[in-house]
Amino acid sequence: MLIERITEVSDELFAAFSRLIPQLTLEKLPPTRDELISIVNSSGASLLVARVPDENGEIAGALTLIVYRVPTGARAVIEDVVVDEQYRNKGIAKALMTRAIELAREAGASNISLTSNPKREAANSLYLSLGFQRRETNLYIIHLK
Repeated sequence: MLIERITEVSDELFAAFSRLIPQLTLEKLPPTRDELISIVNSSGASLLVARVPDENGEIAGALTLIVYRVPTGARAVIEDVVVDEQYRNKGIAKALMTRAIELAREAGASNISLTSNPKREAANSLYLSLGFQRRETNLYIIHLK
């Protein structure tokens, strides 16, 4: 499995996200090309993709790692982990997560947080197997749009 950190937005990347995001959520539209460019150009964000190890090297999954500083140190968040349905259960999410953990560690983050719908049993099992611990906390959100 080839894990790649995206440095520029291509037609292939745009098409991949148009295919992948509806598999992650039906509540959000896939990102526009400009939104992908904004993510790729953001100093705190790393957009990672996994490519199928064959002659086509199709993008099979993706995640976004955000590393940021607060007064108490560097932190990281993983968002929008998605693997194409046809490639699930092949270790792709694990490879993406492992690379994101490495990058966060290299950036000096003291921890990584993420959220996952409890109905995503395979994803939750993966996160636990990688050393993530379920945290008992109150999660608050305000929708601004």
